[in-house]
Amino acid sequence: MKNDSFAKKAYSEIRKKILSGQILPNTRLKEDAWAQKLEIGRMSIREALTRLLGEGLLVEGEKGGYFVAGLTMEDVEEIRSLRQILEIGALELSVQRINDLELSVLDQICDDFTNMSQQGYLAGACEADIKFHETLLECSGNSKLISIYRMSHIPLFHAKLGKTAIFMDDYKETDAEHRMIVKAIKNKDLNLAKKTMIQHFKRGSTAVLDL
Repeated sequence: MKNDSFAKKAYSEIRKKILSGQILPNTRLKEDAWAQKLEIGRMSIREALTRLLGEGLLVEGEKGGYFVAGLTMEDVEEIRSLRQILEIGALELSVQRINDLELSVLDQICDDFTNMSQQGYLAGACEADIKFHETLLECSGNSKLISIYRMSHIPLFHAKLGKTAIFMDDYKETDAEHRMIVKAIKNKDLNLAKKTMIQHFKRGSTAVLDL
C-alpha cells in the first residue's frame, strides 16, 4: 500500500510538470534522478513512468528510456480546439450554478498566479495556471466532463514549440484573461466569458507556434 502511495505521488508530480510545460517535449526522464528528486524508490518512479507511458504523455526511446512526448504544429491546434470545446462547455454550466465559495477559490488561484509570476517563481505560476483551468472544469459540476478533461491530459503551453527555453513571457496577458473570465462568471455574462476564453486559447497557441 505504501509503495502504491509513492507511485501515485510520483505520477501526480511528474504529470503536473509535463502538463504545465515545466518539462519540455522530448526530454528524457531518468528513474534514478527522479527517485532522488522525490526521495522515493526507483520502483515507484518506474510504476509512475509506465503509467504515463500508457496514457501517452511519455514515449519510449529507440534505445530504451522514457521521453516526454513531442508536439507538432498539428498537435497544438488540435489541443487548442479540444480545450475550447471542453472549457466553453464548462463555462456554460458554471455560470448557471457556481457559488460564492467556488468564486473565492478562483480569485485565490488568480492571486497565487499573480504573486508567483511577479516574484519570478514561474514553475509555481505554471502550476497555478493548470489549477485555474481544472477548477473551472470542477465548477461545472459535471463529473463526466471533468473526467474526460483529466483523462485527455491536456497540456497548458508555456514554451514555444521547438525552443529550449522553458517559459514564455505572457504572464501579464494570462493573468488579465483569467481575471476577466472570473469577472464575467460573477456577472453571469456568458458571452464575455466565452469570448475571453476563446481569445485566451487563440493567443496562447499563436505564441507557442511563433517559431
